[in-house]
Amino acid sequence: MSSKLPRSFYQRDEVVQISKELIGKVICTNFDGVQTAGVIVETEAYNGRTDRACHAYPDVRTSRTETIYGPPGYAYVYLCYGIHHLFNVVTNREGLADAILIRAIQPIEGEEIMVKRRGKNKLQPVITNGPGKLSQAMGITTSNNECDLLGDIIWIEDRGIEFAEKEIEASPRIGVDYAGEDAKLPWRFTVKGSRWISK
Repeated sequence: MSSKLPRSFYQRDEVVQISKELIGKVICTNFDGVQTAGVIVETEAYNGRTDRACHAYPDVRTSRTETIYGPPGYAYVYLCYGIHHLFNVVTNREGLADAILIRAIQPIEGEEIMVKRRGKNKLQPVITNGPGKLSQAMGITTSNNECDLLGDIIWIEDRGIEFAEKEIEASPRIGVDYAGEDAKLPWRFTVKGSRWISK
């Protein structure tokens, strides 16, 4: 049995814990009747008040980060390097900027569509082993910024996929060296040994 994650899942003040709990959940998209889905195998947590790696630090609102300050359970999708659409989940409560970057998934539905969207010829980790890659594979773009994750376009399900504590590894986040000491925070979670995680 699968069930869409409720608003209460996102509406908590422990962004790091939520990030870890998203490992094993299933992200789904439905664009024009075409559905894709993948198991989340890599996430990163960001806290707008204390974390120099977060776009909203130090609790500054801009047109770019306004979505992170919105209600929990919504998508924050932004453009990286002008080409990569990165999908994040907004958590906590309205007015507090916490978000979780979904970095990698293992495809389980609509694999042929994902391969086609990525311009490849077969299913392989390079299809979804990075945040920009998975967004492209699932059809997610910045036009989906502020999308309600309790809706029917992008959502996250609990399908009973669980990993033991020892199967989930915590490590520093990727590409945040500018954050100083905060770059060392073990706020990246991955499924240990998964070939679908980013490199």
